[in-house]
Order: sequence, then structure tokens, then C-alpha cells
Amino acid sequence: MNILVTGSHGQLGSELQKIRDITGRQGWQFMDLPELDITDAHKVALVCRESSIGAIVNCAAWTAVDKAESDADAAFRVNRDGTAALAAAATQTGALLLHVSTDYVFDGSSERPYREDDPVAPCGVYGSSKWEGEEAIRASGCSYMIIRTSWLYSVYGQNFVKTMLRLGRERQSIGIVFDQVGTPTWAADLAEAIVSILDRFDHERHYAETYHYSNEGVCSWYDFARAIMDAEGLACKVMPIESIDYPTPAKRPHFSVLNKMKIREAWGLEIPHWHESLLRMLAELREIRGNL
Repeated sequence: MNILVTGSHGQLGSELQKIRDITGRQGWQFMDLPELDITDAHKVALVCRESSIGAIVNCAAWTAVDKAESDADAAFRVNRDGTAALAAAATQTGALLLHVSTDYVFDGSSERPYREDDPVAPCGVYGSSKWEGEEAIRASGCSYMIIRTSWLYSVYGQNFVKTMLRLGRERQSIGIVFDQVGTPTWAADLAEAIVSILDRFDHERHYAETYHYSNEGVCSWYDFARAIMDAEGLACKVMPIESIDYPTPAKRPHFSVLNKMKIREAWGLEIPHWHESLLRMLAELREIRGNL
């Protein structure tokens, strides 16, 4: 089966490429800007037809959460309209669309981990644009799986872990919010889960599923930062602060823990604890930097 991965230069797309390279899988096609703009519906449909694509993994997204507040048109163009173009192409070709979404479709007011069928209340422009992208998929009639995730990080690109490592070496202390709680997700783990699903899904079945995937466990951004500093032996002191003391253009959900029971049971996934995965990511990053 030929598989198209969009947004291939991002964290998740890069992890999927690494799996392809290690395992020698055939038929995987990785595309990103400028080669493929997912908002170009004609080009998207053309690529899917000409390459006989059987599954699309959409890792392309506008993820600049704060910038989305001042450039809503751009966020919606990518996260809603681009996703709609992929869904239309999947409908036309009979391909499965596996789309990556976000915990930001919820407002963070829950007192228990969010299930897939919980009412949404998008958090800011970014969350709204991602939710409307989800709805465009559902309205298209294509076979789809939507996977919502949270707090993604990787050895690739820019993310919270790499920022903490940099600041931990530059500063004596740093303030990190302790009243926003969720679960970090190593993009390598999510990529493995996606590949596992693609290896086993029924090509003849029409899917209309929404799943949640993050690593196991719960922590605050403060806890996460402390774990990063401790693991790397950095002397930078992490100070707990409230969200009100660190204002941002976009509101962040105070609670974004996702319930993973559905995806675990449906696909038999073993999901690692976030701290275990953090240590594995840091070890990989040390190896990469040591080889430079």
C-alpha cells in the first residue's frame, strides 16, 4: 500500500521517516512545503491519484498557538481548509485519512481525563481551527481516524524539551507554570502507534473513529521541566509560577489529560509512561549531538 505523509519536516513526520528508513518499508511518500501545500486541493488530489495512495497521514498543521491569535486566517487555512482538501482527496480515491489533532479542542475545565466523546470547547484560535478541521473530515464521508495528542516533543524541530535544555544551560533559574496539567508525548511513540495501526487496519472497512493518544501519566509543565533538568544534571533552578504570572496571547487549557483506553483496546497498544519516554528521547539527543 502506498502511504502519503504530509508535513514530513515536522516532529512527527520526521519520526515516521526514521521508522521507514530503519524498517525499509516500501511505498511511503513524504511531502512538505514547498513540494506540497495541503491547502492546494487540486495538487493534493493529483498526488493521491497519480501515486495510488491508500492511506494519508496528515502531520501538517499550523502549530504556532500564540501567533494564531493574530493571524487566524492562516491558522484556519491550514488546519481547516488544508485538512478538508486532504479529506476530499481521500473520499475521491478511497484512501484512509489518519489525521493528527490536539487536546486544544477542549477548554481544560474537566476534572477527569478527556474521552473522545466528551463535548468540545476549543481553546483559542488554534483549537478552533483544529476542531473545524476534524469536522471537515467527518463531513467529507471519507474513511478516517482522528488521533488527538498533547504536549508533543522530539529530537527534531523546536519544542519544550529542547527549550528547557537551552535555558537550563543559560540561566541560573527559570519560572514554569505549575497550574497547567497534562501529559507529554514523545513523537517517536506516537509514530510507532501510527505505524502499528497502518500495518493492521482493514483496507475494506470504512472507518469513522476518533482516538486519544499521549504517553501515560500526568504532570504539570513545572514537573516536566524539573524532570528535564534532573535527567541532564542541569543546575538551573525551576521555580513554580501560576499561569496568571506568565500571560500569553492564547489561553492554554489548565487540564488536558487524555483518556487513552479506546486506542489501547482497539489496537492493542502498550503506551509508555512519559518519564520513561523522556529519558529515551534525551539519550537519543545526546547520541545525535555526540556524533556531530
